[in-house]
Amino acid sequence: MAKKITVTAGLVFRDGRLLITQRPPGGHLPGLWEFPGGKCEPGETLPECLQRELQEELGIAVNVREEVEAVTHAYPEKTVELHFFRCQLVLGEPAGLEGQALAWVTAANLDDYEFPAADAQLLERLRMEADWWK
Repeated sequence: MAKKITVTAGLVFRDGRLLITQRPPGGHLPGLWEFPGGKCEPGETLPECLQRELQEELGIAVNVREEVEAVTHAYPEKTVELHFFRCQLVLGEPAGLEGQALAWVTAANLDDYEFPAADAQLLERLRMEADWWK
């Protein structure tokens, strides 16, 4: 049976734009775009995980707000349980500390980026939830 991992991802909005990052070459789903976050460590709560990951990967501090989506997606090599949270950027300017590209996108140009299959449901919601972008 494929291993199951728990992952958090942050929806960080600013001035009508949403922060996305590109997956690095050589890893799982290289080159695809995603919402920043990462794997939970043993004993961490989901918000703690997300705060740690965004600090490590992007050098930012966030307030983790409500969970807006939870998805379990089976890839051939692993099953990912994804938890998406709206976040408020409170400190720092996002930078790709692990060499990853990042972009601030609008609802209109989300379709210009290729995301993992697990994000499809959330992408649909992002297109519908105009209030999130304000």
